Amino acid sequence: MAGLTKQYGEVVAVAGIDLEIQQGEFFTMLGPSGSGKTTTLRMIAGFEEPSGGTIELAGAKVGGVPPYERAVNTVFQDYALFPHMTVGENVAYGMKVAKVPRAERARRGEEALEMVRLPGYAERKPGELSGGQRQRVALARAIVNRPRVLLLDEPLGALDLKLREQMQVELKSIQGEVGITFVYVTHDQDEALTMSDRIAVFNEGAIEQVSSPFELYEHPSTEFVAGFVGVSNVLERDGARFTIRPEKVQLVDPGAGGGELLTERGRVAEVAYAGMVTRYTVGLERGGEIQLVRQNTDSSADDAGLRGSEVVVGWRPEHAVAVQGSSQIEEGSS
Repeated sequence: MAGLTKQYGEVVAVAGIDLEIQQGEFFTMLGPSGSGKTTTLRMIAGFEEPSGGTIELAGAKVGGVPPYERAVNTVFQDYALFPHMTVGENVAYGMKVAKVPRAERARRGEEALEMVRLPGYAERKPGELSGGQRQRVALARAIVNRPRVLLLDEPLGALDLKLREQMQVELKSIQGEVGITFVYVTHDQDEALTMSDRIAVFNEGAIEQVSSPFELYEHPSTEFVAGFVGVSNVLERDGARFTIRPEKVQLVDPGAGGGELLTERGRVAEVAYAGMVTRYTVGLERGGEIQLVRQNTDSSADDAGLRGSEVVVGWRPEHAVAVQGSSQIEEGSS
């Protein structure tokens, strides 16, 4: 897509984005509510017409092409299954509309159910299934028509945390097996980092950064990305702004010296025990505050008494990453 824009009256939902998604890629559009990611997905699907710019699918422009003629399928959060139909009938519905012969519908439908780990479920009704199973049926219905691109709009949002984490692994595995390009929309950073080959971070209708999960987390290019993808400390020293992830920051023994670390003095403002880790917030003498985490490898450790103590914190120079303001702030746009 090139120069893609979408306006609703005076409101600019998507502000002229350029994006290229590779065949067979698991690509995620990540951002807060109202950032333009779902609107972009709907334009790819054909549910919304762009105000400007172009969209190509497999090299062909699709402006004005209705959704049912595009080589894409969409999986929504609410699954949109027909409750009066069996699982098999739901999966085969699109093929029936396309007048695929009955025998081929049955064969391809069972293949699709096997792909999503639901063999033998064809005769059940959606009401007899768990949320995770209904999500898999919706996925089977989408992939059975063999689209070039599968669009997924927060499909795991209705599931509880444990099931959502299980389905993240399953979805990534299924995508690798079927080889279809997945374009996934979410506001959940952990979900995006876990599943994606690449991620585009949206903010106020613009794209802040497109990178692999590793690059996005370790080398955020803007302050918005650093703060939205995971937890990050942003400090300004000598006119330069930089970010450091909490797990890269250490509590340093004042008497031992920092060695290769950059160190600053501060006072512990807060200590929060969180099971696997303890989180500390330290107010720095030079201004600002910094968060750090320590792994709770010693079950008897209780650092609540550190609150109010003077400490030294340190980090390796290469872990401090220079960042800019967001593109929206820099351009001064509304």
